[in-house]
Amino acid sequence: MAGETPQLSAEERAGRPFPVSWDQFHRDCRALTWRLNEVGPFHAVIAITRGGLVPAAIVARELGVRVIDTVCIASYDHDKQGELQVLKGISDAAMKLGGGTGKGLLIVDDLVDTGKTGKLVREMLPDAHFATVYAKPKGRPLVDTFITEVSQDTWIFFPWDTALSYHPPLRDGAA
Repeated sequence: MAGETPQLSAEERAGRPFPVSWDQFHRDCRALTWRLNEVGPFHAVIAITRGGLVPAAIVARELGVRVIDTVCIASYDHDKQGELQVLKGISDAAMKLGGGTGKGLLIVDDLVDTGKTGKLVREMLPDAHFATVYAKPKGRPLVDTFITEVSQDTWIFFPWDTALSYHPPLRDGAA
């Protein structure tokens, strides 16, 4: 349709690919936890699914938080960002722990990119502390705590999205 912005594939968006191993991701999540330890305590951790599930589990374990909830928002279809769709909201029990505004709750996600998802969750829990492992410039103002900032044109390849494979040498015949 005329006037629509074309959706870019992961390859097209990956102007700067940034592969992250399981070890690196775990180290980054623990570094995030060190920062969050100074901010808490928190009544509960709210993971933004699906990317926030792994960091939320690590953060909750390290901080000793036993109540973990999810807010399920679809924003990507494999490699294309589309319209936001809330698939599951935050539970009444978690909302009650946060006094209805999120005070004392910790929202965790793997990455804040454009900020669309973060803005939606911020509207649900305006007083919650929002933490991500990685942040891009457009979404960074929405986040209270993060570990690594990457450029907006960086495509992060998370360990759950990749597999080990053989890559030939850059120069032909170098093997």
